[in-house]
Amino acid sequence: MVTWKNNGVSEIKIQVKNLDFYYGGTQALFGITMDIFSRRVTALIGPSGCGKSTFLRTLNRMNDIIDGTRLTGQMFIDGQDINGGITDVVKLRKKVGMVFQKSNPFPKSIFDNVAYGPRTHGVKNHKQLTEIVEKSLRQAALWDEVKDRLAVSAMDLSGGQQQRLCIARALAIEPDVLLMDEPASALDPKATSKIEDLIDQLCNDYTIIIVTHNMQQAARVSDITAFFYEGHLIEMGQTEQIFTKPMQKETEDYITGRFG
Repeated sequence: MVTWKNNGVSEIKIQVKNLDFYYGGTQALFGITMDIFSRRVTALIGPSGCGKSTFLRTLNRMNDIIDGTRLTGQMFIDGQDINGGITDVVKLRKKVGMVFQKSNPFPKSIFDNVAYGPRTHGVKNHKQLTEIVEKSLRQAALWDEVKDRLAVSAMDLSGGQQQRLCIARALAIEPDVLLMDEPASALDPKATSKIEDLIDQLCNDYTIIIVTHNMQQAARVSDITAFFYEGHLIEMGQTEQIFTKPMQKETEDYITGRFG
C-alpha cells in the first residue's frame, strides 16, 4: 500500500482502494491505493504503457466505452462510490472534466465550442451562455486573444490556443476535478509554458491530475507526484521528495534516466 500523508492543508477529494483494472484478460492496473487531495496538482509519471492514462480514465469512467474492460476495488469522489450502481455517469463526467493529449476542438465557432457543454446540460439562455463562455475563456487565459472573434472557427486557432480552448470547454461545465492527459506534449515550448502557468492558476479552484512524460514539467507544476511502473503504483509523495529523495529504487532509476 502506497499513501501520501496529508499535511493538514488539503482535504481528501478522491480515494482509491485496491483498484485492479483489466482490458479483456489482460490486467493493466494492480492494487492501486491512493488519496488525491483537493485543490492540489497531482502528477502521474512513469514510462509508456505503465498504466498512467488508464488510471486517469477510471476517474471519470471513460474506460467504460471500451468493450471488455472491467475493474475491481473502490473509487470514491467526495465520499461517493463512482462505480456504484446508482452513479449517473453523465453527472460524473460533469464533475470530472478531461483535457486530452491532442487538442480536439469541434469544427464549430470558438463560442459554440465553449458553450457546447452547458447547452448539453440544459443551459439555453443566450445571456447566461455568453457569461459562461467569457468566464471560461478568461479562466483558460484565452479571452484577450479571441474576444473579438468568437464567431470564427476554432480550427483557425494555433495549436496552443486550441488546447487552451479545450481547457475552457472543460471548465465551462464547472467541474470539481480536471483530468489532463499530457496536455502540452504536442505543443512548442512557448505554448507549453502558457499551459503550465494556467495549471498553476487553476489549482486554486480545481483538483488537477495530470499525466506527463516530461519529468521537468511534473517537477514544475505539481504538488504531489505518483510514479507508476508496469501497472503498479510504486511510490507517491510530495513532488520535491519524489525528485530529490525517492524511497524506492525503481523510482530513483526512472528519475535518473536509467530506464524509461
